[in-house]
Amino acid sequence: MTTPRHGPYSQPSQPSQPSRPGPPYYGPAPYPMPGPDDLDHRTSTAPLVATVLLAVLGPAALFLGGLSVMATDSCGTDCPTALTTWLYLIYGTIVFGGVLSLAALVTAWSLPRKVRHRSLRRWAAIATVAPPVLVIALVCTIPSP
Repeated sequence: MTTPRHGPYSQPSQPSQPSRPGPPYYGPAPYPMPGPDDLDHRTSTAPLVATVLLAVLGPAALFLGGLSVMATDSCGTDCPTALTTWLYLIYGTIVFGGVLSLAALVTAWSLPRKVRHRSLRRWAAIATVAPPVLVIALVCTIPSP
């Protein structure tokens, strides 16, 4: 008995899909991919998160940085050099990091609403939060007098 040339179990004589390089084609995309000059509808997400975190972490960093000197008052004038270096690093980070945070926050909010600026906006938001986090980390790891 011979098998028919058509039917559910027959082997096709030609491949059903033409051979072409690349991934398989599944049809049109569900939505068009944005171009670099298209508007980004999530522009305020990263700056808003950075602003809220800065509103919480900024005063905490200033408070803990101010308390760090009072915590080391017991050693007087003969403090170890590691401790004084750590305090200089904390206060330098507070001063220069505050300027950096403010500039990065203004940059994150003022970038154009284009898709091409999305990664720069995210990095500016990260740079906004980095100095207060560094100050808190330095205060938490301050060497003992």
